[in-house]
Amino acid sequence: MAESKTGLTERDRRFLQRSLNDTMWKVVLAVGTPLALYQGLNMVFTILDTMMAAHISKESVSAVAYLSQVSLLLSALGGGLAVGAGIQISLAYGQGDFALVRRRVSSLYVICLAAGLVMLLAILPFTDGFLRLAGTPEELIAVGRPYFAVELLVLVVKFLNNVYIAVERSRGNSRRIMGLNFLVIAVKLSLTALFVYVLEGDLVMIAVASLASQLAMFACGVKNSLASGDGVFSFSPAAVTMDRRTVRPMLVQSAPVVAEKALFAFGKTVVNAMSTVYGPTLVGAMGVSNNLGGVTTNPQNGFQEGTAAIIGQNYGAGRYARVLQAFYAALVINVIIGGVVSSLELWQLDVLARLFDSGSPAFHREIVTVYRYEALGAVPLGVNAAVLALLYGLGKTRLTLLLNFARVFVFRIPVFWLLQHCTTLGEASAGVVMLVSNLSSGLLAAAIGAAVIRRYKKQYGLTAAGKKDPPQGE
Repeated sequence: MAESKTGLTERDRRFLQRSLNDTMWKVVLAVGTPLALYQGLNMVFTILDTMMAAHISKESVSAVAYLSQVSLLLSALGGGLAVGAGIQISLAYGQGDFALVRRRVSSLYVICLAAGLVMLLAILPFTDGFLRLAGTPEELIAVGRPYFAVELLVLVVKFLNNVYIAVERSRGNSRRIMGLNFLVIAVKLSLTALFVYVLEGDLVMIAVASLASQLAMFACGVKNSLASGDGVFSFSPAAVTMDRRTVRPMLVQSAPVVAEKALFAFGKTVVNAMSTVYGPTLVGAMGVSNNLGGVTTNPQNGFQEGTAAIIGQNYGAGRYARVLQAFYAALVINVIIGGVVSSLELWQLDVLARLFDSGSPAFHREIVTVYRYEALGAVPLGVNAAVLALLYGLGKTRLTLLLNFARVFVFRIPVFWLLQHCTTLGEASAGVVMLVSNLSSGLLAAAIGAAVIRRYKKQYGLTAAGKKDPPQGE
């Protein structure tokens, strides 16, 4: 594994050996903690963004909340490609096929750039029609049309940034991810504060601040990805190829992830559209509730992403017992995060709601009503995130598609319809449906995880107590 023969840097060689041999709790915490902080800070910056939108008007909060879900629907393509291809990069890394790692990294950048440009050219000229097709209320289209147009440009840059983050995650470079996130937050928040509080700009300036922050990360990604010191994880035009062995596994692995992310985001736009029967501000209340929930779920997702990469590396290297060790560590960590953080938020919910209510008692009440229920699903979502880490790491993306499809189209939309038409809960049904959806998703994930683990143990002879992988030499 000498660098001269493989192009693998000394840092990447050391991390791979640590991932395959060190105490798994230490590995999961070392990789997952910076990613959890990265995800948590992302949520904090989203919350601050919402607070600044609230300074403009409560209608702006609802526009941001609704259009953010539409943006998530579009970002599913780039995000799904990054996740699915990242699994294959981790597998090749664990297998020691470093030439394949470089071909996949380089080719993935080109694929995502092409996908982003096609999306931009297909939607930007028809923004109004697309937003109506997504069920956006007319009053929110009027407020948010220019905002969404700039957000489309943000999404193209994010496509490439997602690839860069996935590559850094595959090599365990989570500290760099966290550092880059600090940069994004600093640029985004400082510009948004300038535009909103000093220049008294409108909603579109919030999107301009987002574009500037993503371009800052993109510049760092270009610099790092073109640096020869990053070895097999750097971009090389000569390594770009569309051959079957390089590209097909990435696309096959990514297809269910793209579908699950798109369906999940589409389902949330449907729920938002259904909630408008209670008035457009309830959409904003659900968006605020989702942001408050993200303070819990985003760190859980950070450990999910880090653990999935670790599982992929160990699975690719044939370290089968360590795969389950990584899953159990992530499960315990995510359940603790869910219980502790959601409890603290419920304790101070009235104070938190005041940060977003634009001084409206009715809007304040809606936020509190929705999140009181949604917060109760934090622990089941921790179970769900750990199971997703296992399934992603093993490449079982069809099962992740099933889980996320059921979460929205079985446990959320039909339940919301029943609550609206068969109960007198009113606005509270928006919170109750989140509790039902999150709890049911956690239970389904636990059942699927148990079945996968049972079959996995049998397949790799791990049924005997105390079965361990032998150490792997350097």
